[in-house]
Amino acid sequence: MGNSALRAHVETAQKTGVFQLKDRGLTEFPSELQKLTSNLRTIDLSNNKIESLPPVIIGKFTLLKSLSLNNNKLTVLPGELCNLKKLETLSLNNNHLRELPSTFGQLSALKTLSLSGNQLRALPPQLCNLQHLDVVDLSKNQIRSIPDIVGELQVIELNLNQNQISQISVKISCCPRLKVLRLEENCLELSMLPQSILSDSQICLLAVEGNLFEIKKLRELEGYEKYMEKFTATKKKFA
Repeated sequence: MGNSALRAHVETAQKTGVFQLKDRGLTEFPSELQKLTSNLRTIDLSNNKIESLPPVIIGKFTLLKSLSLNNNKLTVLPGELCNLKKLETLSLNNNHLRELPSTFGQLSALKTLSLSGNQLRALPPQLCNLQHLDVVDLSKNQIRSIPDIVGELQVIELNLNQNQISQISVKISCCPRLKVLRLEENCLELSMLPQSILSDSQICLLAVEGNLFEIKKLRELEGYEKYMEKFTATKKKFA
């Protein structure tokens, strides 16, 4: 795109605090944005071809609350991203990410994290340090098992649909706020689904269609009635 068009976007963003430039074939993060590090609250650069984020610039957006880079070509995130202490929403769906920076747990304001359609092979342990995280989407990755550390997650909703999960730690029942657990289209045998999810957890919506068992078998498990009581009570609350 031409420089004048980009300049116009930058000028608008200066007034609104919102910079949105989608579907423009951008191959790199616009360096012009470094002029706006102190007043941008939202950046949306989805549907481009950006391969990396500039470490020097990205950590300076001190007021940034929302960052969207869905449908790009990111393979790695710089540690400097974790300096964004006001960031509440981070959307990185459909990139090529294999892991998160070790300092990711420093994004202390983060509430919503979307990482669907990447190449993660494990549940990132850094997520357990995020005390305000409400919703995490890790669907369409390559995760094979859910380890004990999952019990420390503070999330309300965890989406693990369309992975390769065949094992889940019983500790998932210990998540203090987890209400919605999505496990559709994985590789779970019924014997690998901890029954405590049904009877001893906060979970009131469990989605497990498309695994290696019939849903009617789930209904025969001990604890299913207790789960249905929670499910029905929640349904009534939102009706």
